[in-house]
Amino acid sequence: MNAASMTGMTALSIGKDIRLNSAEELEATLRHIGATRYHSLHPFHKLLHGGKLNKGQVQAWALNRYYYQSTIPIKDAVVISRFRDRATRLEWRHRIEDHDGDIGSEGGIERWLKLTEGLGLDTAYVESTEGILPATRFAVEAYVHYCREKSPLEAIASSLTELFAPNLHEERISGMLEHYDFVNPDIMSYFKRRLAQAPRDAGFALDYVKAHATTPEQRASVCNALIFKTNVLWVQLDALQHAYVEGHIPPGAFAPKAS
Repeated sequence: MNAASMTGMTALSIGKDIRLNSAEELEATLRHIGATRYHSLHPFHKLLHGGKLNKGQVQAWALNRYYYQSTIPIKDAVVISRFRDRATRLEWRHRIEDHDGDIGSEGGIERWLKLTEGLGLDTAYVESTEGILPATRFAVEAYVHYCREKSPLEAIASSLTELFAPNLHEERISGMLEHYDFVNPDIMSYFKRRLAQAPRDAGFALDYVKAHATTPEQRASVCNALIFKTNVLWVQLDALQHAYVEGHIPPGAFAPKAS
């Protein structure tokens, strides 16, 4: 597959004219979707990583992103519930432990709370999710609903944004440490840990969809699942841009203190 053959893609799907006849064409299309639609390309991330935001705007990003991070184990529990196959459940289960942690071990949610605490946010307020943007809540809940209602294949495919996460995490770590005097390496530990976790998770999901999507129709559904997930991530940044860069904070949402 080449870029010219992918021009029929829409905001919803790869389009009716693209027919994927092999696992190799499927992977090429997935990587094209990531290269053109992953939220690393969003203007808000350019501002965040380039040091163009003030502390209140960075707080708003971390606060809203917490809702996504804390919902991932719920989403993964839904994915597990879709499978009778024990091996798949066992493989997927570690994702819940990665985020929730275990007795005596820290998980991703705790590491994210280190970030919000380090940015000066009250942990009880963050965990309440009372101050997040409505669009954040709607997008994240739509992701859980998608994994519950679509096919198990599509539920796994929707996680494939992890293919593109490590580069974003590296950019975020270096950019935020360089540009913000209120950010230090300790509060960035979530992203450092994901540098190892995300490739492992993405490798399993990619191998799974290549092996189990055996028809052009199934391969299209896998690609459309990834498009859906990129939309879930993108719209959250749209909302942050509208509220905290352009200044249209909805009633009751987090309002940064004047510096």
